[in-house]
Amino acid sequence: MALPDPSWSADDIVAYLRSIGSGENRAGMARFGINTATALGVGNSDLRPLARKLKKNHERSLLLWDIGIREARLMAAFTGEPKKVDIAQCRRWAADFDSWEIVDTVADLFAETRFWRELIEEFAGDEREFVRRTAFAMLAWSAVHLKKEPDATFLAYLPLIEKHAGDPRNFVKKAVNWALRQVGKRSIALHAPALALAEKLAASSDRTARWIGKDAVKELTDAKQLERLAAGKA
Repeated sequence: MALPDPSWSADDIVAYLRSIGSGENRAGMARFGINTATALGVGNSDLRPLARKLKKNHERSLLLWDIGIREARLMAAFTGEPKKVDIAQCRRWAADFDSWEIVDTVADLFAETRFWRELIEEFAGDEREFVRRTAFAMLAWSAVHLKKEPDATFLAYLPLIEKHAGDPRNFVKKAVNWALRQVGKRSIALHAPALALAEKLAASSDRTARWIGKDAVKELTDAKQLERLAAGKA
């Protein structure tokens, strides 16, 4: 088969992915809680370099998503063009979410759209487990990567984190915890309010909130994290 290049169609990409997938990889993914129902068995260590060779292509990413295969959907996220994504597309894709891995990968794409804040609010209010997870995965990603965004944006999300800290569903509580930790590690200015919330949650009578809080306190009071923040290496 020819080497991957940007001219490849969605069908070309899937044919290539089928040729390099393996049952051994599928078994390994399952051990990490990845939904392998549609998986071909191609790891991210192969998918990401492939995406770089294929380049961004919005129309092709839509076709890849609709194929429904795990690897095709990950490639759709890796090669999508955030400036061309509209909010209706985000809602359609979110309705298909069935795995934490897909959520966390697509959240990166959604967080680069011009309406990412609107999506966080909307998806946090959605009762579907993977859709709500998307909101907090987006928040975690944004706190790390959107360097030009003012800290005030993330400070304003602490009440949203607190509001959903009692959701006991595994994939939600882990994402809420993730978002709280990333906000607290973003800057010295955000560290104190995030830690204060973490300590409040750690003292909660709610078991889920308590777990989220204690885990966040542990990371936010880690000596290396404090050193990094003090040195301005947020």
